[in-house]
Amino acid sequence: MSFEVLSREFRSTVGVGGRVTALFLLAASALAAAAPAPAREGKLLLTGGVSSIDGAAGGGLTPWALTGSYASVGQFGASAYLTRLRTQDYGLTGYGVATSFDERIELSLARQDFDTGRTGTALGLPGLRLKQDIFALKLRIAGDAVLDSDTWMPQIAIGLERKRLDAGGLAPTLHALGADDRGTDVYLSATKLLLAQGVLLNTTLRATKANQNGLLGFGGTARDRYKLLPEFSVAWLLRRNLAIGAEYRFKPDNLNPSLLGNGLAEDDWKDLFIAWAPGKNLSLTLAWVDLGRIVPAVVDRHQSGAYLSAQVAF
Repeated sequence: MSFEVLSREFRSTVGVGGRVTALFLLAASALAAAAPAPAREGKLLLTGGVSSIDGAAGGGLTPWALTGSYASVGQFGASAYLTRLRTQDYGLTGYGVATSFDERIELSLARQDFDTGRTGTALGLPGLRLKQDIFALKLRIAGDAVLDSDTWMPQIAIGLERKRLDAGGLAPTLHALGADDRGTDVYLSATKLLLAQGVLLNTTLRATKANQNGLLGFGGTARDRYKLLPEFSVAWLLRRNLAIGAEYRFKPDNLNPSLLGNGLAEDDWKDLFIAWAPGKNLSLTLAWVDLGRIVPAVVDRHQSGAYLSAQVAF
């Protein structure tokens, strides 16, 4: 899929979701007005990462220990993002805002809207959309990615993501499978920036009960306990405003087996991405994403596709 075709799909998505567009533009305008000018002179280009699908700063699939925006020590910063992911059978639209202070604390709020496509129809719920709100907090507890770039000390942060799911007509089924509609992920991230080599390495350990990141609830009759899972990212700066990289995120499998056998099996997520920042206020991320099987009882094939995200930051 070419960048031009993906861009047209992205613009079409924004056009259809009028409320999404309005909220995004309103948030971006508000952040532009509220953010103090000195934040634009803070961190180096792309050292705040981009917005993950859950709203926290990092890669597309996993948070990093970096705080978002370009706010440095003693500064406030803010960002807003809009993301579109499309696979063979599903679509996900996400948007949100984040604020950070002193390069130490980050707060974010994100919204996800998942289109179940023909899976919803096969389940007798045509037009089913799963919607999730995510409130996240991140706190840097040690290290500084830039200042410690010539040592082995990484930047380390702890984070919390509180998630609330609106499963619509699917809610009774998820409850019958023992899945809750609210859950909390806790993670620890270590990010190492090798500035001279232009390489960033990140490892995140996440304690979670989320099924498909929470879009199918939390926990289940097969497994209803927290599982500690790793997530990895690597990024290489081709030049100061252009980076390529890859991510791998291990996932739990709480609904397998269930009343549906292995029909709700869950696979790990992975991606290859390119991020471009034409300036400090804007970044664009394009990725190929493999989400594995999603509800294989209905659609028994891997779900892979294109991911495009735009972020404004101050």
